[in-house]
Amino acid sequence: MRIAIGGAITLIALAIAGRRFFWLFRLIQTGQPAEGRLDDIPTRIWSEISEVGGQRKLLKWSVPGLAHAFTFWGFTVLMLTIIEAFGGLFDDDFHIPGFGHWAWIGFIEDFFAVAVLAGLATFTAIRIRKAPARLERQSRFYGSHTGPAWMILGMITAVIVTLLIYRGAQWNTGNLPQGKTKWAFASYVVSRVFSPLGHTANEAIETTFLLINLAIIMGFLVLVAYSKHLHIFLAPVNVVLKREPKALGALGTTPDIETLMEQDEPIIGAGKVEDFSWKAMLDFSTCTECGRCQSQCPAWNTGKPLSPKLIIMDLRDHLFAKAPYLLGGTDAESRDAAWDAAAAKAHEGHDHAPGEGHEHPEHEVHGVPESGFARVSEPGKAQAERPLVGTAEEGGVIDPDVLWSCTNCGACVEQCPVDIEHVDHIVDMRRYQVMIESAFPSEAGVMLRNLENNGNPWGVSPRSRTEWTDGLPFEVKIIDAGEQIPEDVEYLFWVGCAGAIEDRAKKVSRAFAELLDMAGVKFAILGSQESCTGDPARRLGNEYLFQEMAKANIELLNETGVKKIVATCPHCFNSLSKEYSGLGGNYEVVHHTQLLGKLVEEKKLVPITPIESSVTYHDPCFLGRHNKVYTPPREILEAIPGLRGQEMHRCKDRGFCCGAGGARMWMEEKIGTRINTNRVEEALGLDPDVVSTACPFCIVMLSDAVTEQKLAGTAKESVEVLDVSQLLARSLAAPAAPTQDAPGAEPAPMS
Repeated sequence: MRIAIGGAITLIALAIAGRRFFWLFRLIQTGQPAEGRLDDIPTRIWSEISEVGGQRKLLKWSVPGLAHAFTFWGFTVLMLTIIEAFGGLFDDDFHIPGFGHWAWIGFIEDFFAVAVLAGLATFTAIRIRKAPARLERQSRFYGSHTGPAWMILGMITAVIVTLLIYRGAQWNTGNLPQGKTKWAFASYVVSRVFSPLGHTANEAIETTFLLINLAIIMGFLVLVAYSKHLHIFLAPVNVVLKREPKALGALGTTPDIETLMEQDEPIIGAGKVEDFSWKAMLDFSTCTECGRCQSQCPAWNTGKPLSPKLIIMDLRDHLFAKAPYLLGGTDAESRDAAWDAAAAKAHEGHDHAPGEGHEHPEHEVHGVPESGFARVSEPGKAQAERPLVGTAEEGGVIDPDVLWSCTNCGACVEQCPVDIEHVDHIVDMRRYQVMIESAFPSEAGVMLRNLENNGNPWGVSPRSRTEWTDGLPFEVKIIDAGEQIPEDVEYLFWVGCAGAIEDRAKKVSRAFAELLDMAGVKFAILGSQESCTGDPARRLGNEYLFQEMAKANIELLNETGVKKIVATCPHCFNSLSKEYSGLGGNYEVVHHTQLLGKLVEEKKLVPITPIESSVTYHDPCFLGRHNKVYTPPREILEAIPGLRGQEMHRCKDRGFCCGAGGARMWMEEKIGTRINTNRVEEALGLDPDVVSTACPFCIVMLSDAVTEQKLAGTAKESVEVLDVSQLLARSLAAPAAPTQDAPGAEPAPMS
């Protein structure tokens, strides 16, 4: 009898779940190609071992990470008990051949059963403490499907409880695979409760709860297949197929833009959900709704409608709702028929699977909806015809203000435990808006025109690119047109637009050049030949302009014979080292803090003059998260005598953006509070004398925010915002001779 019941439950559950997984597989196959997802197999195997097996990314958050690790490994180990349960349907004395009767197997099974319960208790406490009903936007679960999450916690608890009950009864009947051993400590404790009931009652308890346990496990399988907990099965797949080493630095794709532009109806980026790659669709389906990305997003934390989590959820829900159209056939008639069937099913109330559709009402931030999916939630032609990016009136899935709030800082990608590639997907939507729809913030259009006409976002004459060298006590070698870089020149100094044009950044260029000269490092610059790397154009979505500028720069660099480049701007550094390789530009590129750190280590630069000041260092996103350069700037600061460093709470891989990335430097920040203001308030909370960084855009953004704070009277007038190189230059300067008017004068700065 129990064989028939158990078999029926299993077959029904496998059929229902299998149908869903096959549907999902077919749906993801409709996506566009994604190349290179199985390159470098050894690295991918290690990612699978460390991230899935070792739970590396989850353990960045220690308490929930440990709880998840116990739950994950608990269910992995407890696969043994599932095998034993199915075997027990056929044979009361079943044990796994070879080792299933060993006492320590019983201990391991019981240990992880208890560990899973401890993990579930932790998750329960976290969800109660972080409940979105109370904390609203401050909760990382805001916008997530909390109902199905509680259902999952309840079902997992039921699996473990019924497991321990039937194992306790098995201990009493003698059917426990490991025999009557106290090594199975939890089962033994439960057995003491049932022991007075007698053998017959324990047999009934064993059979009943074994069947209930299998029924819950099979029900859990079905629920997972139809809910956000798909990640249980999809996360290992998504991790092994991710961009290695991670989806930061360069963008994921470099389309052949010239070929695409020659087409009658070019599709550049993503204008419809089916324009995304199959890997993007897998990303959408894998989202765990944990909200780690949301909690770290600078836009979300400053009152803007962008949540990386909600973007992925909206795209997933739209993809699933549009599935009848995507899977309905290649001709319009077949797809219309599929829509009619889906719409009829929806009206019967069976359309949405558990966990589909947002549970919270559509909240707005300054009139901008955070979630666009709910505007058209049912299948039908309206779902197919709605714009992917559009206002509430247009019924868009993603609101334009959501899309344009992103700074490309990469915090979402860094924190995502299942390796979703948020930034790539956001830029793909931006590409379509810019290249096909010509729909983007008007102020960004000024920046694009300046890039096209003058090769820099400010629109100044290229002749002004060498003005920063005026007054230096040495001659800076400038490579003329058609000239090869001299053999004795070790580095081409890529000054960058900000370093050559913006007054505060020009001081950084001067300080760095002086340090190179002092260390005896031969360098040269391109002068008026240098042009913007195209980073702001690419991050805005103008892929065509980026590639045109990049190809021109690559041609120039190749003609001059450049091999080694040093850049003070992390955006230039990232483009030259990561983006240009996809277009044929391969160079050895270092950031100026990396080179300065090396020179300090080699004693070619020896800081000797104490700077008696406190300093806090701000990590530029494109230097830190995107390129993992955290140590060199800090080592330089630590080498300066008298300088007292202190870290902000949000630092290194959790550093908070200045607000300039993703071409946001050239767009007005109209919603919520300013990101740079938020960051500076955190920095000034440490009462530093200096806020230091290693990026010209960060210098501008942080300086502006500090000036605002000074005008408001909330910052001391002496606070400075300085590049790491400027502080190092000060420490290498000769102390100024004390005068009668200025006893104990500070060392004279070099720049």
